Amino acid sequence: MSTSPVTPGTGWPGDPATSATPVATTPDEVVRLATTAPDQAALDARVSVCRACLRLVEWREQVAATKRAAFADQPYWGRPVPSFGDPEAEVLVVGLAPAAHGANRTGRMFTGDRSGDWLYAALHRAGYANQPTSVSADDGLRLTNLRIVAPVHCAPPANQPTPTEQATCSAWLDRELALSSDRLRSVLVLGGIGWANLLRAARRIGWSVPRPQPRFGHGAEATLTTPAGRVIRLVGSYHVSQQNTFTGKLTEPMLDEVIARLR
Repeated sequence: MSTSPVTPGTGWPGDPATSATPVATTPDEVVRLATTAPDQAALDARVSVCRACLRLVEWREQVAATKRAAFADQPYWGRPVPSFGDPEAEVLVVGLAPAAHGANRTGRMFTGDRSGDWLYAALHRAGYANQPTSVSADDGLRLTNLRIVAPVHCAPPANQPTPTEQATCSAWLDRELALSSDRLRSVLVLGGIGWANLLRAARRIGWSVPRPQPRFGHGAEATLTTPAGRVIRLVGSYHVSQQNTFTGKLTEPMLDEVIARLR
């Protein structure tokens, strides 16, 4: 059985890192390692071993060690969760941060919790996912022409990353957008925090963003333009959190409708 947290390169399904992967321990090192990542594979590996935010490192590893009773017999990933999906994707989905007993446990974005149940079922209905469920890193799920990314890659206490933690993690998102900009067609952002982070990242890497800044809302749209003149459609959606789905603030038809606009 794997240890909790998982040691890089020890055989966890989908682990992009090895014992030789460089580790960022400061915000400056995050910037250096992100900007020099040559492709998504290298970026994912470097993200997955980052230790630049002490509070998040302590929290994610504490959760991995203590576990939830329902998962007491399972190893926990307990590391930053890298992006997931097709490296040649024309569509991105932007979340916020891993859930403590979801992606922080399974090591894959939106996997192992009810938010993921909603998202992957919708992506399957739209033809982006080969199956409607996402329970573990080795369950056979594959995404086609879509990649899931996040402004923050570690599970935060109370699901609330601080502004400083968001800023430290921002270089990873900047590089993600830069690496995909020559083929990207559309971006679906889940929630207002993700929306704000995505727009800041777009500006940092030189994309044209409308003024005044587009407001977030379910179904909100904006047009972004890369320095090469590529037009990218930005679409907003309420987050697939249990708070939104249980209360009916977000319904399956609402989610299906915004995903349909990504084509």
